[in-house]
Amino acid sequence: MTGNGTGDTEALREEIRRTRVELGETMEALAAKADVKARLKESAGQARERMREQAAQTVARVRGQAMRRAEVARVQAHEKGELVRHNPVPWAAIAAGAVATVVVLMIVRGRRR
Repeated sequence: MTGNGTGDTEALREEIRRTRVELGETMEALAAKADVKARLKESAGQARERMREQAAQTVARVRGQAMRRAEVARVQAHEKGELVRHNPVPWAAIAAGAVATVVVLMIVRGRRR
């Protein structure tokens, strides 16, 4: 402490300056809390971002599932093709039966007219 009191004065001024800074920060925080429109806007932005992330995750998951199913279908089609190549007679009989059925239906419809 100095005899003329300038040390105390400077310390008080410094304390006042810090108090003003703290008070300013407190006022800004209170103003931010009181600004409902800005808070809602921020909340909506966060919700929008969460939805985008969830949509991206869902799209990735669905694409993965579709790719796995397409692979399974490709393998099954290949297996069925091999089966037909090795034993075409039953499939030819089924095809002939289908053609015969269509011809009979066309004849019956033609007689009704």
